[in-house]
Amino acid sequence: MSDKKPAREPIAEDARIDALEARLKAANEREEKRNKPVVQGTDANYRSGNRVLADLLGGVFGGMVIGWAFDALAGTLPWGLLVGLFLGIGVAFRNIIRGANTRPEDPE
Repeated sequence: MSDKKPAREPIAEDARIDALEARLKAANEREEKRNKPVVQGTDANYRSGNRVLADLLGGVFGGMVIGWAFDALAGTLPWGLLVGLFLGIGVAFRNIIRGANTRPEDPE
């Protein structure tokens, strides 16, 4: 009774299966590389946004403070503040436009 053979013999490894596994592995590697998130572009956009925000806030508040200080010294209360505010806004927009027109550095 122990001489009984199994109903099916084990299947030997086929060269086609090995080739298929190699192709699947290569396809999975290409897919992982293609779906890998791009962190560098995201960081550059985030930095650019922060730069625009800093230019706007710095220009507006800086112009207001300088205008207010001029008003305190000269006694021309609303006019120095308004002129400083508009000059600060103008400088902020000039910096934003200059930053938008420059090419980013090549990472390579």
